[in-house]
Amino acid sequence: MTAALAASWSATLRYARAAADHFWCTVEDRCPGTLPEREAAVFLAALGRLAAGGDDPAGRAALLAVLGRAYRRYRLLPHQLTIEAALTATVARHAPWTPELAAAWARAARRASAAVTGSAARVDDGPAWWPAQVVGHDRPADGIAILTVRPWRRLPFRPGQAVPVCTERWPGRWRWYSPANAPRPDGTLEFHVRAVAAVSRALLHTVRPGDRLWLGPPHDTGLELDPASRADLLLAAGGTGLAPLRALVEQVAAAPAGRLLTLVVGARTFADLYDSISLDKLQCAHDWLTVVPALSHDPLAEPGERGDALTVALDHHRPDQEVYVCGPPLMVAGSRLRLLAAGVPAERTHLPDGFPG
Repeated sequence: MTAALAASWSATLRYARAAADHFWCTVEDRCPGTLPEREAAVFLAALGRLAAGGDDPAGRAALLAVLGRAYRRYRLLPHQLTIEAALTATVARHAPWTPELAAAWARAARRASAAVTGSAARVDDGPAWWPAQVVGHDRPADGIAILTVRPWRRLPFRPGQAVPVCTERWPGRWRWYSPANAPRPDGTLEFHVRAVAAVSRALLHTVRPGDRLWLGPPHDTGLELDPASRADLLLAAGGTGLAPLRALVEQVAAAPAGRLLTLVVGARTFADLYDSISLDKLQCAHDWLTVVPALSHDPLAEPGERGDALTVALDHHRPDQEVYVCGPPLMVAGSRLRLLAAGVPAERTHLPDGFPG
């Protein structure tokens, strides 16, 4: 019934505004004053997407992170049966309905509710999402966009964390992105996006300045700096894995504390170094920072710049450094063993450890 659930949910989303109104009215009739009306559309889209299934593990984790916060913030945990019934009734009102589909949606709603309840027990209090406006959209290289967004209220995050992001063009689909900057006085965040799936393609090709996004609660990924450490740093970035590592550079720039930092940025060719202007500015401003390109398919690369990011980074490794690696899944998957083989202790190795569920 997975395909039938997905199809009926797609049919419901064609009437998104009416569906949100129906859902909210159903919840409000039975549990007055719980879910704010203005939040019903975002909440329903996420809950329906979770129940209908079809997400990869990272997308499901993002949905659970957002919904777990929402259940806690709006005190919905005692009202799970009402939420489940409202979801099922809303789909029944807007999609073709059969007894078999009704039973499937009842089961799916229960599973989703149980998963969110488990997530709510693991998350802290705070807003479930922050509305934000796109204020900048640049295309520095083929297939990559740099988005600058301004939340309507300040989003508290730390460099190296990941944030669930949702666009109005794909309601209910939340995907993880790491800010490429340390917190700024104006509260803006910068996201580096490569077009690999529906949400990222929308952020790359369709979203424009003035459009609205939602940002979920930030979560740790294993890439945060240890506040007690003053060790030198070696950072190896592949593709848009540069984003969280550039944020770490900006964090060190705010309080350098005498540590040296080497950032190795991997790309196929020199033309693919999409953030080179920002990196040049950082390097010119700070004598403790060395930026090294790693070019895997550029015949004009200098001898010390030839190879993938981790290979070039290991040429710059010193025993006293903390090593951070972020990039495509295949790069990250093989990094731990390569670092151990090169003599980097496991306790000095920092890789993205997946996404919180």
